[in-house]
Amino acid sequence: MKERTDIVWLDEVDSTNTEVQRHIHDIDNLSVVAAVNQTAGRGQRGNSWLVHAGENLTFSLLLKFSFPGDAATAEGRSDGSDFFPPLHAGRQFSLSRAVALALTDYLASKDVSCSIKWPNDIYVRGKKICGVLIENSLNGTYIATSIIGIGLNMNQTGFPVNLVNPTSLSIIKGRTFNNMAELEILCSFLHRRLSLYGHTGTLREEMLESQAAEYTSRLYRLGEIHEYVDCSDGSVFKGKITGVTETGNLIVEKVNGKLKEFAFKEISYII
Repeated sequence: MKERTDIVWLDEVDSTNTEVQRHIHDIDNLSVVAAVNQTAGRGQRGNSWLVHAGENLTFSLLLKFSFPGDAATAEGRSDGSDFFPPLHAGRQFSLSRAVALALTDYLASKDVSCSIKWPNDIYVRGKKICGVLIENSLNGTYIATSIIGIGLNMNQTGFPVNLVNPTSLSIIKGRTFNNMAELEILCSFLHRRLSLYGHTGTLREEMLESQAAEYTSRLYRLGEIHEYVDCSDGSVFKGKITGVTETGNLIVEKVNGKLKEFAFKEISYII
C-alpha cells in the first residue's frame, strides 16, 4: 500500500460520497475527496449532515479490494493499480470498526477523551462530534469498493436547535484549527488502522482480533444501565451494552439478565 493518502479538495460539492462514486474508476485506492462546502451531505439512517461552509471536515475515503482468483494483490495488479486483498462481505463491519478507532486515535492525539456510539458515531462527554457513513459495493460475496464518508465538527460553535447534542473540537479545546492540515493528520491515523487490510493470513487475523477488543473497550455506555428503544415494537427497555458481534450486531444485556443482539436500525438510544 502507498504510504501517503492523496487528498483532493473541492470548494463545493453535493456529497463527497457521491462525488467519489462518480469518479470511482478514475481515482486510486485510499484517495480522499474533501469539500469546503457540502450542500447535500448524508448521514446514517437517511439523515442529512448539516455543516457551516468551511468550518468542519467533510470528506470521503475510497477503498478498493481485489477478489479471490484475481491477479490483484496487496502489492498491486498487473495493470499497476493498488488494491487490498479480498474481504468477504460478512466481515465488512471490520471496516467500520477500524475507521471508528482511527477517529478516536486522532482525537486522543488532541488530548480529547472520546467514545464510539455504536456503530461508528464519535462522542465526547455525551455529545456527538463525528459521524460516519460507509457505502460498500459487492462483487458476489466479496466487497469490491468501500466509500467511507466522514463528517467531523472542527471549528463550528453554533448549531441548529434541532440537533440534539452536537459539539466540535473548537468548543472542546477553545481554539480554531486549520482544516487542511488536520485532515492530513487524520488521514495518517486512518491509513494506519486500515493498513492491516494490506496483510494476508495469520498476521491480519491477529490484528483484526486486536482491533475488535479495542473497539469494544471504547464503546459509549459500555457496561452502564440506560434506556433504549426496541425499534421492532417501539418498546422502551433498560439494559447495558456488553459488546458487539463480529458481524456488527450490538449485544445488550437487559435488566432481567437476558442478552439480545440488535442489528443496525433495530435499536435506538435515548439520549
